[in-house]
Amino acid sequence: MHGPDGLRQIAEYAVLNANYIKARLKGVYTVPFDRICMHEFVAEGQWADAPGIRALDVAKRLMDYDFHPPTNYFPLIVHEALMIEPTETENKGTLDAFADALIKIAAEAKTTPDLLHEAPHKTPFGRMDEVKAARDLVLCCWLPEDYKT
Repeated sequence: MHGPDGLRQIAEYAVLNANYIKARLKGVYTVPFDRICMHEFVAEGQWADAPGIRALDVAKRLMDYDFHPPTNYFPLIVHEALMIEPTETENKGTLDAFADALIKIAAEAKTTPDLLHEAPHKTPFGRMDEVKAARDLVLCCWLPEDYKT
């Protein structure tokens, strides 16, 4: 649809966005494979000075900042992995807001870890029991009360 030139531009933006976020998080998050990345990179969602915080806590807290959480625990060779994969369509403002949220979450992990352990706070159901959800599947469609067809 975009042709060869458009496809190249799209790929370049995806690579640029991932490297920009990685650079913004440098020194705050550990990036085990610290090199120029392609469209994604992996950061660790844990800190030595924030015991008990895991990647899942970081991901759940991101929801309070109105961001969809990244993939957790993949790849398996990175402990507490957060797969950061911004798309080519994100503008600098959104990238900065995302990086700022991750930086704030890192600070919260060290000063108020319970904020992360209890996240998300802004969703209708709060923090779900991940183990129970995996064992007792309930598949249904939930619609907000003000949803109109």
